[in-house]
Amino acid sequence: MNDFKPLSPTMDQKIRESFAAQSMMTTLGAKMVHVASGTTEIHAPILPGSRQQHGFAHAGLTFAIGDSAAGYAALSIMPDDHEVLTTEMKINLLAPGKGALLIARGKVIKPGRRLVIVQADVFARTEGKDTHIAMLTGTMIPFAPV
Repeated sequence: MNDFKPLSPTMDQKIRESFAAQSMMTTLGAKMVHVASGTTEIHAPILPGSRQQHGFAHAGLTFAIGDSAAGYAALSIMPDDHEVLTTEMKINLLAPGKGALLIARGKVIKPGRRLVIVQADVFARTEGKDTHIAMLTGTMIPFAPV
């Protein structure tokens, strides 16, 4: 549970349309599976083209979906006429991305007018078991497009 106002249908649609427009997420096979005020969840299969040399999910896949999950969590609490951009993002890789699916759960840690502090936790799902493989923390900057 969070202290943010409920997500408007307009913002839900804006986030889903924005996510669908990201060609990188399409290339990775990623899907936005949950959007709420201050939180999101993205799933991405670990495809042959997104594995590293040992067969695990590449850290680039982990980072990409974690960054998007955190960014859309920040966008979910913005006024309808605002967008956000990542200004800084740090990743701690905790375990190899083994299995068939990665799950990124983004959330807003501290909202602000000028900066929004965000976090994403990424899990690898293997045979129904989720293993925490990465934690991202970062900063988003809100802006009103011209």
